[in-house]
Amino acid sequence: MKKIYLGLILGLITIAGIAQSSLPNLQNNQLIVDGKPFIMIAGELHNSSASSAAYMEDVWPKLQSLNLNTVLASVSWDQFEPEEGKFDYKMIDYLIANAEKNQMKLVIIWFASWKNGQSSYAPLWVKKDTKRFPRVKNMEGKLVETLSVFSNETRNADAKAFAALIRRIKEIDKNNTVIMMQPENEVGIFQDIDYNKFALAEYSDNVPPALMTYLKKNKKNLNPEVRSVWEKAGLKTSGTWKNVFGDNPQSKEFLMAWKYASYMNYVAEA
Repeated sequence: MKKIYLGLILGLITIAGIAQSSLPNLQNNQLIVDGKPFIMIAGELHNSSASSAAYMEDVWPKLQSLNLNTVLASVSWDQFEPEEGKFDYKMIDYLIANAEKNQMKLVIIWFASWKNGQSSYAPLWVKKDTKRFPRVKNMEGKLVETLSVFSNETRNADAKAFAALIRRIKEIDKNNTVIMMQPENEVGIFQDIDYNKFALAEYSDNVPPALMTYLKKNKKNLNPEVRSVWEKAGLKTSGTWKNVFGDNPQSKEFLMAWKYASYMNYVAEA
């Protein structure tokens, strides 16, 4: 089945939660750092490189030799919150201190509920509790290891940890070393929809008013695939996902994309 793939979404968020001119921000689609336009000459580390300070000691010189001014590094939920409510700040502190030492900026990628369509970087206490943190179900009715996007418990726990990470960055990053944050990474599942009962119930529910309002307002400028699917179903302005977009794989994928986007937006807002 086609994988739902939202790609590398780099969300610029202000560390204080309120836009301030002294913080990295976007102005007319241009990144502003320390009050000036900033073009990232960036390198991205391997998935787990930033999980070890000892390993990173040999990496910094390599980054310097490439004349980079920015490094993309991950912080994983399992390492950051090994026990629920107990946060380990060692690696984020190390990354900020050493990026600054090497005259580089940081983009932090939050490996949390998902990375590359899987949940490998979720904490063990999340992975163990399949009732509180439900899994995706495939068409055959089998649960897979991936966390379901239809769980507010999972979303809230993820957002709580992400907020703790941001607070720590705000506390120690006095020189705007961290210029961007990416909540989640390469989200999606390798099937058209999550077949657990929560997902199927929402698929039978009405398309959210916020999405319908957007579709109506931007009818002429929609993504061609979205517009084509909507047109074939009759351009209805209300109804269930199946009514509005048709009983097809696309309508299921649209629901999944909406849920992932809403989930990540909630995490970022935290």
